[in-house]
Amino acid sequence: MGKSNSNQQAGLWKITWPLFLEILLFIMMGNADTLMLSQYADDAVAAVGVSNQVLNLLVIMFGFVTTGTAILVANALGAQREEKARDIITVSFWANGLFGLIISLVMGLLGWQIMQWMNLEAAVLEQAAQYTQWVGGFLVVQALVMTVSASLRAHGFTKDSMMITLGMNIINVIGNYILVFGPWGLPSYGVMGVAFSTTFSRILGMIVGLVYLQYKLKRPIKRWSKITAPTKYLKELLRIGLPSAGEHLTYDATQMVVTYIITFMGTAALTTKVYATNIVMFIFLSAIAIGQGTQILVGYKMGSKAYKSAYQQGIQSLKIAIGISFLAAIVVYIFADPILAIFTQDPEITVVAKQILLLSILMEPGRAFNLVMGNALRAKGDVRYPMYLAMASMWGVAVVFSYVFGLGFGWGLIGCWLAFAMDEWLRGVLMLIRWNKGFRDTGALRAMSF
Repeated sequence: MGKSNSNQQAGLWKITWPLFLEILLFIMMGNADTLMLSQYADDAVAAVGVSNQVLNLLVIMFGFVTTGTAILVANALGAQREEKARDIITVSFWANGLFGLIISLVMGLLGWQIMQWMNLEAAVLEQAAQYTQWVGGFLVVQALVMTVSASLRAHGFTKDSMMITLGMNIINVIGNYILVFGPWGLPSYGVMGVAFSTTFSRILGMIVGLVYLQYKLKRPIKRWSKITAPTKYLKELLRIGLPSAGEHLTYDATQMVVTYIITFMGTAALTTKVYATNIVMFIFLSAIAIGQGTQILVGYKMGSKAYKSAYQQGIQSLKIAIGISFLAAIVVYIFADPILAIFTQDPEITVVAKQILLLSILMEPGRAFNLVMGNALRAKGDVRYPMYLAMASMWGVAVVFSYVFGLGFGWGLIGCWLAFAMDEWLRGVLMLIRWNKGFRDTGALRAMSF
């Protein structure tokens, strides 16, 4: 694993640009589904959008293990403990595989009932339920894909992980085209075509990723019996991963509640949210990549006890992420009309979506605070604070004020987005204060222990 150490010591740019492209490709995969379905039917877009809210919540649960994997492997490599890094990867693989299998069985059996709880119109419900049962029934594949990706990233092989995602993206787009539009006289499957294509591309990505991981890292995945202390490493993964994933779990849970609130505004509002969310993702993907790259670098520096360098890395990354997010939001708003025209010609949807993109200029720099500082704090070992803060602010600010502004004041989706912005900025500023305090108490650099 000697080469991985040099990768770990690379600068933020070298670590981040493949992460940026990988996340971009991942988002484009979701956008490809939305874009192709928008040419099929707006009801289909709403169905897949609501279903993915639920499925994304479950995917976040796999982060219980993979988030801990990325941090602990980076920390172990920084401390020159390569065998421990191998053992952590092995435990992560088997634990997430078992967890993913359980989740897949539940979704395959109960997907229809879960969609019935979402207050959907009849035409949307049937499509959403079918999509949920099929894609949810194969979530174990996504669990293993995430484990492979986390292991490669933690070793600094972000470019390799990006190439696997690129392959999945290409296969998904081709599959969507064939199964949704039915060229050459083939049948069209609509929403189920997207479900088949998504699942097939993930299965191929998992197979390629596992083979590549075993080759690149010289067979890091072993039999459970070959691990020195599997229970100990599983506890370490969960100690880091549970609070870390808890923040993301809280986000998706609150988004589901907000989506439920939006269903009372009508299908047009629900469809607008799906389109706007897909577009806004392109604004903050740079902050996601910088946050993940920062986590790798800070984790490595904490492992090698370079505490001053770890602190400086967090601040430098934050400044870069805020600047890029602000500029990206402005650019997207300037080109809002042609971008929205790609998805829809409905003037009601276009007007509201454009207002949301204007609000994003205010909101996205605040989100950059969260994405960078949250990852930096977790890599530093401060994993509970971001979760507690997220639970308090997302439920107390984002959800409460989405209801108050959106339904109570009658501001609709604009009220919901204003509530999101309040939540992002509040959490971001408080996490920056926490970051500074953790290193500067009593005037000395101090790091929290792992």
